[in-house]
Amino acid sequence: MRPSVLVNSPVCHLLLMFSLTLFLAPFCFDSLLYSPLFSRSLHLRRLSREFLLQNLQAGADALMYFQQRIFPGLENSNDAYNVSIPCTYKESKSLLSSPSPESIQLVITIITTRRRPEYHYLLQVARGFLDRLSECGNDCSRFQIFICNVDPSPSYHTDACLLSKILPSVEHYLHDEQEDSFPNRFEREKQDYAFCLSRTLDAFTPDYVLLVEDDAVPHTDIFRAFFQLVQVRFTNAPLGGGLYAKFYHPERLQGYLNPEPMRILEWFGVGILSGFLINWIYCNLFHKQRFSWHLFLAFSAYSMLLAELIGRHYLLELRRISPAFYNVVPATECCTPAMLFSETSVRRTLAYLEEITCEAGYAKDTALYKELSKRGEWAWAIEPNMVTHIGLFSTLRGASEGEEPLLL
Repeated sequence: MRPSVLVNSPVCHLLLMFSLTLFLAPFCFDSLLYSPLFSRSLHLRRLSREFLLQNLQAGADALMYFQQRIFPGLENSNDAYNVSIPCTYKESKSLLSSPSPESIQLVITIITTRRRPEYHYLLQVARGFLDRLSECGNDCSRFQIFICNVDPSPSYHTDACLLSKILPSVEHYLHDEQEDSFPNRFEREKQDYAFCLSRTLDAFTPDYVLLVEDDAVPHTDIFRAFFQLVQVRFTNAPLGGGLYAKFYHPERLQGYLNPEPMRILEWFGVGILSGFLINWIYCNLFHKQRFSWHLFLAFSAYSMLLAELIGRHYLLELRRISPAFYNVVPATECCTPAMLFSETSVRRTLAYLEEITCEAGYAKDTALYKELSKRGEWAWAIEPNMVTHIGLFSTLRGASEGEEPLLL
């Protein structure tokens, strides 16, 4: 066979394409945190330090933002920049929600407890939602932010006390509680979660509740996702009758090669669409007149391989182009940084949580997920994520005191 014929052979082109991709991919994608080719040894420690430094700066900026709103005289005080202002917040203080002739459509309830004070997680989250509300304008005029302080020593949670001066707020515990007064940490978290849901309904009677943990900063399109769900996707029944809609799933668990069958179907869909596109481009470039199923299958396999090497998380980010592209899928088990409930589903959730006792290995997210299958119900998840989880310290597993936290 002449060399020119061999060079123009589709088999040669395919071999070259696969070989180059497999050779170059480790160099191109090794710095992508959620790619399977990510190099922990080369980049993890650097990315973790950059993340912490950005978090520190964002926390300091959020603190200054609220200090200037509440105490304008501090705007030139450098000493106040990184130190929370002591406060004497009392649970008996009346909620600051203003009466409105219209019902509240959505309450964003931020459940909070003390964390690493220098990062001001709660202030970052609250500022993020205030910015999103400002950008949303009149469309979000029936939205309300609500701070639910579940710290066992609420008066020591100074960031929550600071926000209580300008936002509706409530405390779970009237007096300092001892940690050993709870059956276990997981049961206490469940009780705190139920308390915040219950008090949100009592205070506002909203159509929907977005219960957000205090280390979940909203993306700019979070309210576009809310309107897409309640006005477009689920018009006949709130949340399509689902118990909740998750606005966050850990990025490291978003890959195609996971147990969720919908992701496998999505992966094949990516391969089929990309296979047709690449096949069309190839035929035009090399003046091939006939459609070849062999080429199409090869290009589809190549597209699926490339999608997995890049990482599904990064492909999901392309869906932010338009709310019409948001993915609404059956919810998976893990994690509760941001959960959307309807008014009716809040009441069902409270009833379920009352019957559940949480413990190690059976936290509230696992308990609620198992209740779904037990009762023949369902829940949803929206992709891509609508919040960024910034609580690096709270997500550690087995880290020693003083050990440097890592992103993975």
